[in-house]
Amino acid sequence: MTTGIEQREFQTETRQILDLMIHSVYSNKDTFLRELVSNASDALDKLKLEAFRDKDLEADTSDLHIELDVDTEARTLTVRDNGIGMSRDEVIDLIGTLARSGTAELRRKLREAKDAAASEELIGQFGIGFYSTFMVADKVTLLTRKAGESHATRWVSSGESTYTIETVDDAPQGTSVTLHLKPEDVDDHLYDYAAERKLREIVKRYSDFIAYPIRMDVEKPAPKSSDDADDTDDAPKTVVETETLNSMKALWARPRSEVSDDEYNEFYKHVSHSWDDPLEVIPMKAEGTFEYQALLFIPSHAPFDLFSREHRAGIHLYVKRVFIMDDCEELMPEYLRFVKGVVDAQDLSLNVSREILQQDRQIRAIRRRLTKKVLTTIREMMTHDDDTSRDKYRTVWSQFGRVLKEGLLSDFDNRDTLLEISSFPSTNSEDEQTTLAQYVERMRDGQEQIYYLTGESRQQLEASPHMEAFRARGLEVLLLTDPVDEMWVTSVPEFDGKPLQSIAKGEVDLDTEDEKKDAEAKREEQDKQFADVLGWLTSTLDDHVKQVRLSTRLTDSPACIVGDEFGMTPSLERMYRASGQEVPHFKRILELNPTHPLVEGLRAAHAERGDDPSLAETAELLYGTALLAEGGELEDPAHFAKMLANRLARTI
Repeated sequence: MTTGIEQREFQTETRQILDLMIHSVYSNKDTFLRELVSNASDALDKLKLEAFRDKDLEADTSDLHIELDVDTEARTLTVRDNGIGMSRDEVIDLIGTLARSGTAELRRKLREAKDAAASEELIGQFGIGFYSTFMVADKVTLLTRKAGESHATRWVSSGESTYTIETVDDAPQGTSVTLHLKPEDVDDHLYDYAAERKLREIVKRYSDFIAYPIRMDVEKPAPKSSDDADDTDDAPKTVVETETLNSMKALWARPRSEVSDDEYNEFYKHVSHSWDDPLEVIPMKAEGTFEYQALLFIPSHAPFDLFSREHRAGIHLYVKRVFIMDDCEELMPEYLRFVKGVVDAQDLSLNVSREILQQDRQIRAIRRRLTKKVLTTIREMMTHDDDTSRDKYRTVWSQFGRVLKEGLLSDFDNRDTLLEISSFPSTNSEDEQTTLAQYVERMRDGQEQIYYLTGESRQQLEASPHMEAFRARGLEVLLLTDPVDEMWVTSVPEFDGKPLQSIAKGEVDLDTEDEKKDAEAKREEQDKQFADVLGWLTSTLDDHVKQVRLSTRLTDSPACIVGDEFGMTPSLERMYRASGQEVPHFKRILELNPTHPLVEGLRAAHAERGDDPSLAETAELLYGTALLAEGGELEDPAHFAKMLANRLARTI
């Protein structure tokens, strides 16, 4: 049975990506073969698993392999596997459209990539895979039959706006991808991919670790016999032999001393679909009540979708070297989702499902050990007394610090370790971040709290009125600007016995006992002088604040707004509301600097003409400027602007 050929158009986004890839310059087009071999390996893994699950599946699993078939005259290269194959609908879904999220972001980054290396990195980063074939081929033909089905599907495209698809008979189980190769163009880094030497080189470099044999028919000189002695024909005799091009050694099962850095790097690229080398390699082996082997990698760059809902976990699960799944979320906590690698468990059932994994005691134990090992590795980078290790730590924190801090909210068991490896900007240095341990070492005599301030940017925080008294006394303040900082600081009470204290919450008392005694009389006098105006301001600004009081934290600004010690910050309120959660509006406290001319003038004016309606306007302006000074948002900006304009007009 052969159905008529149906012509279809590519999905718009897919067509744009194909166009960008085909007409861009890449320094290393060789890697198209790695992508095809990786896809073939995945198909073999899936068939092996499906055959185990479905005993009635009509599929031959006796000799799972990948073939490279070259026709030098026709200049075609075929990559063939006898794996799971695809149905017609799967071909349309997986090949005819780009069945991934983030395509708009991919198009933007491909356009912005200024050099070949950056473009290459994006291919792997976004997992283009099959589409990379159009870098080296004028036309691509895919023939596939899904295991257990009787009919096959043929898909053909030249990488332009359309493709054809038809249902055919007489196709073997699995998938073959035939590339009609472009002419060799060394200047464009487009090599002869029909050459045996080139194919051997690519397989060895990228796919030597694939667990299935990658075979290719090669011509070799025929062995000479005695009958050849008198042969006057100068043409050498050859025979064709089938060779396996890869070693098929599972890297995670080999001791680290037997594996080169290049092998680890290529394996990382295979499991992560990345183009850069990993920052750190973490091999693990556990024996005892249950056994597993793991090979984990810490990337050197954060993926573009690290904070996307569609981001997939990076741990591949195998059971006795049988592939189970490629994004096993149960093996790594969410805040370590950037870690890539493989876990090969010996005692799990091959028929394991995600639901079973969520309840499995062994998986939970493996997860705990993997988590601890990754965090310990990062801590060792930070504490080792050599520049290379410290540079690695800085890279980890710059790329993944935001996501690691999520663990402070969710992983109580490892919270102490996470606090140890965390680094933060502080007023101690404009360039270098500080650990909490380093902060504690620098604390002044008598200082009991670790001071911090949260906000949207360092510039905003350094200009905040809350900083004035701390700057005047030379007290270090952590400057926390990541959105997650607003949340974890409320759930972490202390570090090394030192409580964390927001300088924008509660009362701030920085005076020593002697200073308090010296200033006691002055404060009592100020409290008496300002009692009436403070009461009036509290009443006048009742819609905005819960209290107006004198401040000990201000030196230059007239006023600032502070929260209750355990209250929610406005930024956190906005974050919750942006996520769709309803939270009540929390009134905060307006603090006044009693030595500022504006505050002193307002006190005197209220004492002289307390019924003057313009004073209420002054109070609103004072509150509004305090709100703006901390980077807050006015409830009615137009009303504030009108009041300010009117006040300015009266002064001219």
